[in-house]
Amino acid sequence: MNQPLAYVHPQANIAKNVVIEPFVNIEKNVEIDEGTWIGSNVTIMEGARIGKNCKVFPGAVISAIPQDLKYQGEETVVKIGDNCIIREFVTINRGTKANLETIVGNNCLLMAYVHVAHDCIIGNHVILANAATLAGHITIDDWAIIGGLSAVHQFVQIGAHSMISGGGMARKDVPPFTKGAREPLSYVGVNSIGLRRRGFTNDQINAIQEIYRIIYLRGLNVTQAVSIIEADVPVTPERDEILAFIARSTRGIMKGYTRQQRNDQ
Repeated sequence: MNQPLAYVHPQANIAKNVVIEPFVNIEKNVEIDEGTWIGSNVTIMEGARIGKNCKVFPGAVISAIPQDLKYQGEETVVKIGDNCIIREFVTINRGTKANLETIVGNNCLLMAYVHVAHDCIIGNHVILANAATLAGHITIDDWAIIGGLSAVHQFVQIGAHSMISGGGMARKDVPPFTKGAREPLSYVGVNSIGLRRRGFTNDQINAIQEIYRIIYLRGLNVTQAVSIIEADVPVTPERDEILAFIARSTRGIMKGYTRQQRNDQ
């Protein structure tokens, strides 16, 4: 249902039951699927692909060109999955020639003032709290939670089911199932509450905790810890996910919270 006070480019592909409120601007080469609601004063620029049953709140800007000097006008896109909530004044930039797309998965919540830069890949069920800011080329796996006023450095990877505290600054990769807090961002435990909410058993959580004790509490370097885990820890999907994450990390994983940091506070 299009409002007469909204502008929708005739070459935009909008499903019939999409609701578009007044003062929306939708450019060409945009696709919006069934059941989505677009609040007033939203700007949706070329290259946006928005799924079913999403809610986009007033002031959001989706698929603006990247804030990246290597962008040279190439045709790139933003892909947003189904059932996403994009709150007020969120900005999501489209990709560059590096990856050609910025992706937000299904069932994600992006709270007010979140920024998602070019070429980010966000999984399913991810929550970005108010004013969380992602630089370019960041990967966030399923069920991760990024606290309000947090910032994530370019090319950082955030593992599945992990959680970063409000105001965190993620300069290193955050492994799956962990909590990161303090400055510099450090391992402060396993996200056990979140895992229980998602159906992980106590045995699974205990096994994950044991892996991170080896990585963070035995005074080992990462290579030594990985060797012990591979040799001594029984194979489980969670163990293999942690090892695979570490193996593909290019920036290195966040450090443990050290005794010196405690003494400095």
